[in-house]
Amino acid sequence: MKKILVICDGDTGNHFINRTIETHTSENIYYVVQRKAKEYENANPKRFKFYEFDATSLYKIANLLKMDFVQVIIAMENQLDVEHTIKNIRTIKKQLRVIVLDKWNLVSEDSNVIFINTNEILASRLLDYLPNVPVIAQNVGIGEGEIMEVLVPFGSSFVYRHVGVIEQKDWRIVAMYRNRKLIMPNRRRMIQPNDLLVLIGEPTVLKSVYKAIKRELGQFPEPFGSNLYLYLDMNIVNHSTVEEFVRRAVFAHKKLEHRLIIKIVNPNDISLLWKIKEFRSEDVDIDIEYDSSDLKEKFFEDIKVYHVGLIMVSKEMFEDFHMRTTLYESHVPVLKIADRSFSSVKDAALILGDNRDLEKISSTIFDISEQMSFNIELYNYMSEHQEDKEIVIEHYNNLSTIFSKSIKVIKENENPIKILRKKDNFVQLLPFTKKLTKRKIYSLLSTDSEKLYHKLDGYHQIFIPVQI
Repeated sequence: MKKILVICDGDTGNHFINRTIETHTSENIYYVVQRKAKEYENANPKRFKFYEFDATSLYKIANLLKMDFVQVIIAMENQLDVEHTIKNIRTIKKQLRVIVLDKWNLVSEDSNVIFINTNEILASRLLDYLPNVPVIAQNVGIGEGEIMEVLVPFGSSFVYRHVGVIEQKDWRIVAMYRNRKLIMPNRRRMIQPNDLLVLIGEPTVLKSVYKAIKRELGQFPEPFGSNLYLYLDMNIVNHSTVEEFVRRAVFAHKKLEHRLIIKIVNPNDISLLWKIKEFRSEDVDIDIEYDSSDLKEKFFEDIKVYHVGLIMVSKEMFEDFHMRTTLYESHVPVLKIADRSFSSVKDAALILGDNRDLEKISSTIFDISEQMSFNIELYNYMSEHQEDKEIVIEHYNNLSTIFSKSIKVIKENENPIKILRKKDNFVQLLPFTKKLTKRKIYSLLSTDSEKLYHKLDGYHQIFIPVQI
């Protein structure tokens, strides 16, 4: 049996005693000290011992402290009473753990005195009722945000997605509540509007997940970042087409209405640099890197410093194996701009594969298509593995209803890549997975449409990470 000393007075102290009485545990014995004793209903005399005296009296409290208590809880209304009571306890017990209800922002160098700040608790509880603010478990785990509760809004990017296709790296969906009933999640469970999700994971990761769940159309490039980043390595790009390439990137920037940073590395053509500088404006910045050492490290540093949500590169840069690997490791969407008009693009083409990666990036696809005014076309190659493809199609049809964005499902008996190569202009949207970082030679005999992305590299392509 563990003995706990409770020293209290006032309404808060009385409320605490009543709540303690309601807890059904037989493992603790509570010794309650009050300046003026009160009657408590349902108090079990075997568990609760009541004393009436002033705890600021060293003589009186010393007699009680002859017993071995595991901890003391102090909930008093007067600051001086609290300070003198702590002093009395420390005179008798040097290491006894003391929990203090703090209304005055008290401080102590004693590591065994823990202050529970009432202002922080009340403010935190009130925050739980604000819309669009994550509810974080305060008294579970370490209380730093590793357990979070999120209400899924109707227009959320997570609505009608299956739990199994949501990439959950460093976080997990551990419970769902629907109509005030607990539902244990499994891979085939579909998330619906107004579901309450309980998440666990790294606090910083959960903050990003929260933003992703709450995100609705019109937010891209969020939650990946807030700015656009045009990356130009002048050792790789075709100098004769750079000016037109930058012009197309600026057009995309105006459509998305986010700040654009043009980053130039390995500058080796002064006249070309001056032409690029002509694109500088109030929301277009130019950053020239003259030091060619540690370019990869500086690239990742820029991603953080500029809070990059979309990287734009040329066809030649994406073809470069090392550059493509670096882009993948950034976990940021990549727009590869081809040598075609970008302003005339009307359709976004999606080729359904044998996996369900397109479901993982569906909300981003709808968001991009909405902002860029693209029509969404799903190409379904009528071969084997139709079950997973039909699930993805159902998911896209559900999202099209939510976002009032029509989609077109095109059934093809012929390889869609051959069909698309006959099309005048479009942008292909596809998942950016690790298999796309492999060298082209390894995909020559593959039937995976994602590995064969380079068959359509004459068209604009957007590569979207499957992780949040």
